[in-house]
Amino acid sequence: MENYTFNSLTLQLEGLNVSKGYLYPAFLFILFSYLFIIVANVGIVVLVFIDKNLHQPMYLLFCNLPFNDILGNSILVPRLLIDILRPPSERLISYPECVLQAFTSHMFGTTCHTVLIIMAFDRYVAICNPLRYASIMTNKMVIKLTVSAWGVAFVMVGILLGLTIRLNRCRTMIESPYCDNAGLFKLSCESVFINNVYGLTFTVVLFTSSIGSMVITYSKITVVCLTSKSQSLNSKALKTCSTHLVVYLIMIFSGMSIIALHRFPQYSDYRKLCSILFHIVPGSLNPIVYGVQSKEIRRFLTNSFKSKKVLPSC
Repeated sequence: MENYTFNSLTLQLEGLNVSKGYLYPAFLFILFSYLFIIVANVGIVVLVFIDKNLHQPMYLLFCNLPFNDILGNSILVPRLLIDILRPPSERLISYPECVLQAFTSHMFGTTCHTVLIIMAFDRYVAICNPLRYASIMTNKMVIKLTVSAWGVAFVMVGILLGLTIRLNRCRTMIESPYCDNAGLFKLSCESVFINNVYGLTFTVVLFTSSIGSMVITYSKITVVCLTSKSQSLNSKALKTCSTHLVVYLIMIFSGMSIIALHRFPQYSDYRKLCSILFHIVPGSLNPIVYGVQSKEIRRFLTNSFKSKKVLPSC
């Protein structure tokens, strides 16, 4: 029979169950992935801010993704690494820390969508209205788009967690590697009907807005490219839009995998793995994809390496 403890301030995380043979390989994989995420994303942000050639709306908006990757992974991954090495009975977490983890996790996922939406708008203006691009995508517009992306995510996630915090808790076990909204409201013995309704609405609105904006934006860009005879325009569209689209597909596939696996309790271990990869994979691939595709970033890195080679001979 389950032991009920009302509104306990100490919760227990089920964590990631790894067999002894794979314990240290799993730990090292997540650790090195985390270190790569931090180094690569911090490097991209610093690079954009120190190189004046990268002070363009596309790169300034893109900086939201590395910042989101750093924030989202820094709250979750270090705690996950510690819990992997702990026995299950010692994976304890305070309720406020659990709420913070859940908020950060959902902010990470939601902000990925909202940032990629505003980046799609930037690509639409650049390809479909190139003559008006400089007058539309001003610094003021970049700030407005950035604030709106983070603001919308903050409000949506704030309501999501607010509906969960109001519930009384009669359980203490979080059946996930880290805290999330579903894990928190499952601690309650009260009706969670409102939570389920808002959660479903939240997901539908977010994915509909995200996928809809991508379909509309890329449909219009495709039409412009097909009707245009400018090879430079088509080449520019292919390079910048393919990068954006690859990043978006990585994020949407990772997110949908978790949502789909939530419907199959028998695959809970796969869901836990996907929930971790949802943070690690996009955060690792985003700087690589943009670094490889961006001519400006490649040029900056090439010049930096050349200058370092020249210095010793001086």
